[in-house]
Amino acid sequence: MPSERSPVPARITTVTLGARDVKRLRDFYAQLGWPILVDSDDFVAFYTKGALLALFALRGLEADACVQANVPETGLRGFTLAINVESREQVDSTVAAIRSYGGRITKEPVDATLFDGRSAYFADPEDNYWEVVYFGGGGEVGEAVRRIVEIETGEGSL
Repeated sequence: MPSERSPVPARITTVTLGARDVKRLRDFYAQLGWPILVDSDDFVAFYTKGALLALFALRGLEADACVQANVPETGLRGFTLAINVESREQVDSTVAAIRSYGGRITKEPVDATLFDGRSAYFADPEDNYWEVVYFGGGGEVGEAVRRIVEIETGEGSL
């Protein structure tokens, strides 16, 4: 556990994706039913439980970070995001909804072999990869996620 006196807070409040086409990605995530909090031509922020999901025009993000992006057009970029759900069945129904909104399913729902649960993967229109996952019982990662969700809902503490 991080110390409360840590000089760097262990907290993620926003995930920002550099977008080649902000409007296209905005439309995709809006179709999923995610509430838009900020909406402009080159920046959109969605409310998600736990953190904001921001879409920033890639060129604007490069300028803001003072670097040139080296983002491949397609394929896994070395990270994934996760949507944790409450049941095995919800993995399947979530993936079905994502498919109906144009998400590309890269791994169909399967029972996990590394933990008690179920998971699937999808890619948004710009190949940002997401896992849809249900943690059944036990396991260090499952318990850690469960604690984070409980904190977010006000039902628990670290």
